[in-house]
Amino acid sequence: MIKSLLISPTSSAELGDETLIQQWKDNDSAFLWLDLEGLDKAKEKRILEEFGCHPLAILDTQRDRHPPKVEAFNDYIFLLYRGFVANDENLNFENLQISMFVGHRILITCHTQSSIAINALFNVASEKHLKRSPMHLALMIFHSSCGNYLKQLFSFESKLEKIEDQFQSSGNDQMMREITSYRSQLVKIRRTFNYHLAIGNTLNTLLEDEETSLITAKEIHTVNDLRERLDRLLSLSQMYYDICGDLVDGYMSITSHQLNATMRILTVITALFVPLTFLAGIYGMNFEHIPELKVKNGYFILLGVMLTISVGLVILFKRKKWL
Repeated sequence: MIKSLLISPTSSAELGDETLIQQWKDNDSAFLWLDLEGLDKAKEKRILEEFGCHPLAILDTQRDRHPPKVEAFNDYIFLLYRGFVANDENLNFENLQISMFVGHRILITCHTQSSIAINALFNVASEKHLKRSPMHLALMIFHSSCGNYLKQLFSFESKLEKIEDQFQSSGNDQMMREITSYRSQLVKIRRTFNYHLAIGNTLNTLLEDEETSLITAKEIHTVNDLRERLDRLLSLSQMYYDICGDLVDGYMSITSHQLNATMRILTVITALFVPLTFLAGIYGMNFEHIPELKVKNGYFILLGVMLTISVGLVILFKRKKWL
């Protein structure tokens, strides 16, 4: 599907399809946002080549998976990042690779599926962003994607707080598996945000060094705002990862302590029965002549000795705080 947004000083913003490309070419003062969604790779390549996009940038765009990056060419800036289509409440983001070619009067976005951020901005209201500059619109799309990530992380934060409270009172193996799963997802999310933060830093470098005329000083606040949001995403994902790690470590410590307490009780019980078993073993031997066997009330005396030993050991263990 091909969508386009055309604005010019002489007419109002117009939404349409690829037919608006020719109008943009005929009007040197017009701006165009061309969105290519789920196109056949051959057709997508043909359109990008028509606008003079570099073959290597086109190759990166059409790869199924490529690390986020930003690269400056003579006539445009190529930006590739990972948005997401949807997710569930367990942080299992369905990533969507989005490529953007930013020129002086045009922004081309390429993606294989519907994008939440692009759909939210692809309307006549985005005329103000595109009129300011295609780079500003590209930054706003990226900023909007980061906002979607933030919403999901804030939603997860409230869930993580409930898990922490439950874990303190009734932690179990089921919750342990759940937290371990979250921790694994946060590693992947943190890796993505690391890439995105590198993009923000590169954009800032391009702006400060004035390496390209496509991004000017008037975008300094937009770039800084984007970098702050990217840094916040990375910080939040790292913080949640650390919290999950602390919960796992805490659960392991509690489990180890409970096991040690159980083993201590079992050891005390064993220690109590060792002398009793010894006495029972002696008088249970089948020798004909055992002196004590003929003692009157010997049975009760032996039981008393056993009881005395048991009580004495219990008192000793308590004094040593083993019980």
